Amino acid sequence: VQLQASGGGSVQAGGSLRLSCAASGRTFYGMGWFRQAPGKDREFVALISWNGGSTLYADSVKGRFTVSGDNAKNTVSLEMNSLKPEDTAVYYCAARTGVSGRYYMPSQYDSWGQGTQVTVSS
Repeated sequence: VQLQASGGGSVQAGGSLRLSCAASGRTFYGMGWFRQAPGKDREFVALISWNGGSTLYADSVKGRFTVSGDNAKNTVSLEMNSLKPEDTAVYYCAARTGVSGRYYMPSQYDSWGQGTQVTVSS
């Protein structure tokens, strides 16, 4: 199984970036994004489930980030708007085969991408 993430980069506060991720090798129940800032734990950002296309977001990104995906292609994207300096982190795409309600826990995901840096300057 491989997850390949792309996008990211540096932007000023208030700007936008788009991340994309493609998975291959198996079928997943859903795909999502986590992020990890220096010295902090990896935290949940957003998830899209292929069962009905439902989405979930961390409170810190609601209204600013939008997750979308293509079930048939096993791809997921994260549109990030109104970026803030506190959004600075390495962003990871992840995929899971389970349906546990604990979607916010990294341990619930089976496969991970390599991570891509997002830097937001003030």
